[in-house]
Amino acid sequence: MRNIIRILVLASAISVAACPSASGQKRMKNADVAKALEGYFTLATGDSARPDSEGFIRRWMLLDPISKINNTNRVFTDSYTRNAIMHEYFPGQFTALPKDGDQVKVTMEYQPPVDLTTNRSSVPGGDEQKMVKANLYWHALDSDHFFVKLFRFATGLDKTRYGVIFWSVTVINCDEDLENVRLAVGSNCGSMWWLNGQELLLMSSDRHMGVDSAVSKKVTLHKGKNILRGATINGIGMSEFCVRFLDDSGHPVTNFTVSCD
Repeated sequence: MRNIIRILVLASAISVAACPSASGQKRMKNADVAKALEGYFTLATGDSARPDSEGFIRRWMLLDPISKINNTNRVFTDSYTRNAIMHEYFPGQFTALPKDGDQVKVTMEYQPPVDLTTNRSSVPGGDEQKMVKANLYWHALDSDHFFVKLFRFATGLDKTRYGVIFWSVTVINCDEDLENVRLAVGSNCGSMWWLNGQELLLMSSDRHMGVDSAVSKKVTLHKGKNILRGATINGIGMSEFCVRFLDDSGHPVTNFTVSCD
């Protein structure tokens, strides 16, 4: 019996040390990131990008996922989604414009290994909430598709992929004011979106990504820089989003550039 206890304690220690969310992790080299995300993302260059022909924005700063345990997608009511996302996980969460490779320190929920046959923790006491400190990094990436496959982003970088919050930031650069445009978003699952610090959309419920499944009120993209910020939360299953702006007639807006700074 004593040997069994020692084995369980050792296994628990090993799984904590191996957990991707443990503190002290280092950022992968760009070449390794590019290889790990091949087929879904490419590294963003220093040149500005443009939305694709359908107006979808593909260039984003993506933060390593923040663990927020949700064992079901049924919890994503308006109030739950808002409260989970609006919790401050790191300084500058709603205001900072990150650069590629920037690091943030967060305190987040530890997720132990899961027994896939029971969908429960494989470590004794694993259902008890534990908090860990972690170093997370921002990545400047271009999506290879019109949608941003967050699940593949997390999987490729060997991060926690279920029960997480993904933060996304991009900069819209305009040569002139673009008036009466609407932000159009599809996400899987819940998400919130802000333009220049103003909340535009809250998307809740157990939803699948659909193009333009939520559209904001009319806004103005001002001449110069406009910061678009989003947070996507999921429980189990896939996680992704697609974003574009539509004009007053419902046509895609494409006369701007996109950058990470």
